[in-house]
Amino acid sequence: MSIDTATGQQAPAELSSERVKDIFGHIATRYERFNALSSFGAYKAWLRGMARQADIPSTATVLDVAGGTGDVSFTMAKRKHPKLIVCSDLVPEMLEVAQEHYAQGSADGVPMEFQVVDAQNMPFEDESFDVLTMAYGIRNMPERERALREMHRVLKPGGQLVCLEFSTPQNPVWRGLYHVYLQVLIPFWGGVAAGRENVEGFTYLSKSIKAFPDQQGLANMMHQAGFAEVTWKNYTGGIAAVHVAKKAPLA
Repeated sequence: MSIDTATGQQAPAELSSERVKDIFGHIATRYERFNALSSFGAYKAWLRGMARQADIPSTATVLDVAGGTGDVSFTMAKRKHPKLIVCSDLVPEMLEVAQEHYAQGSADGVPMEFQVVDAQNMPFEDESFDVLTMAYGIRNMPERERALREMHRVLKPGGQLVCLEFSTPQNPVWRGLYHVYLQVLIPFWGGVAAGRENVEGFTYLSKSIKAFPDQQGLANMMHQAGFAEVTWKNYTGGIAAVHVAKKAPLA
């Protein structure tokens, strides 16, 4: 089933896919500034948490799904030093920024490749990667179940998917404050970081976060896609969560 990622309601996949390409294509060069401002720097701690939970040996080939401007790829490169990272994204403009960072040495010597890829229909062979990483990606995909099945397909037996995504605070007071923040301050910081002409894109971001399943809901989706074991760790009171989904090893 495909949905409108802004509402969670059933809708043609093209609606959300084209919107995502338009929004992130326009803000690619200012995306990192927005992340820093809107999270008050907390997103760096979330990335470090992601790296701590990722089991990436030096022999690993890593696929960064919805890798954007490369924040996750470069974090894993510096902290884990795998053999190769493939940074993929639906939006070419985001990858262009990542490639500029790579040329400046952000991968700390780790080889990287960059590919425009729709995670819902990956061009990779079965069991091609030891580890998959993804941050803020699955929420923007209209065919989430299909995307997770694709991730399971290209992952080697015994490998893991490490997924950072906005989630749902369990404390009702904190959750209420967070929803106010999403409605009011996310568009505000978006305007500061990317210009008032791009505020509509950040209004979409706010809506998509509120419409996204909670921690257990995402874990259920991962199980349904074939992952054998799913755990998660909350950050900043549940505003974000890192899910680790493992593919069963060969018997």
